[in-house]
Amino acid sequence: MLINLLKAIFLGVLQGLTEFLPVSSTGHLILAENVLGVSQDKFGLTFDAAIHLGTAIAVFSFFYPLWVKIIKSLTKNIFSKEKLTSDGKLGLYIILATIPAAIIGLLLEEKIETVFRQPKVVAFGLLAGSLIIFLADKLGKQLFKLEKITVLKSLLIGFSQSIALIPGISRSGVTISTGMFTGLKRKSAAEIAFLLSGPIVLGAGGKKLLDAITEFASGKLTSADFLFFAVGIISAAVSGYFVIKFLLKYLQNHSMIVFVIYRIILAAVILISLGM
Repeated sequence: MLINLLKAIFLGVLQGLTEFLPVSSTGHLILAENVLGVSQDKFGLTFDAAIHLGTAIAVFSFFYPLWVKIIKSLTKNIFSKEKLTSDGKLGLYIILATIPAAIIGLLLEEKIETVFRQPKVVAFGLLAGSLIIFLADKLGKQLFKLEKITVLKSLLIGFSQSIALIPGISRSGVTISTGMFTGLKRKSAAEIAFLLSGPIVLGAGGKKLLDAITEFASGKLTSADFLFFAVGIISAAVSGYFVIKFLLKYLQNHSMIVFVIYRIILAAVILISLGM
């Protein structure tokens, strides 16, 4: 049992690290679970989605003051018809930008759970995502801060989340890159990328957590398995919080090229190990 808990902690920390760093959390989890021998039939995508809840908790807790302002502004607009503040507009943009990824995620759910969960797909996703990040880092104008985001920019960033359904692409990598392509500064692009990840990850993780609860109720998963899930979620939340703090500070003065180099090396290692 101790070994399983250590695996849960490791996978949770791995999720927290790679959800926000532009290196693909899903890709890393698929690879790590294969190496550690974590049952894909018993846990697999359900566990991955559940520990994504940990990173959703990290997003909501780190940006808590901003989320409060967003909710207050939206609530006032609904009940008293007060004009939306900049925070309220940001909240509205987040809602609108979440819709494309949610719809496409539901349409591709079966492929996400089967065809996409392969090391080969992860490797090619890492390479494709590396090109996107490299081009954004070199071509992005970096003119605007988060306050200057528009509905069109937020929809483009939100739609780009759909591409990240392919393991290896990286949600944070593609959304930060899209934000930079629209003219946002690196730090501001990361902020909107992280804020957008909250609702979509919470929705996907919540749905899979309900599936897990059903499996607990049916006896397919035991109390020990429940502890495995809980430890993974907590580990992801704690590590994710500190990674957000680190990356926002890092991107103020550094490019994302170091992540591109890491992704290419990892993709090469995967393809070589697969004999390709």
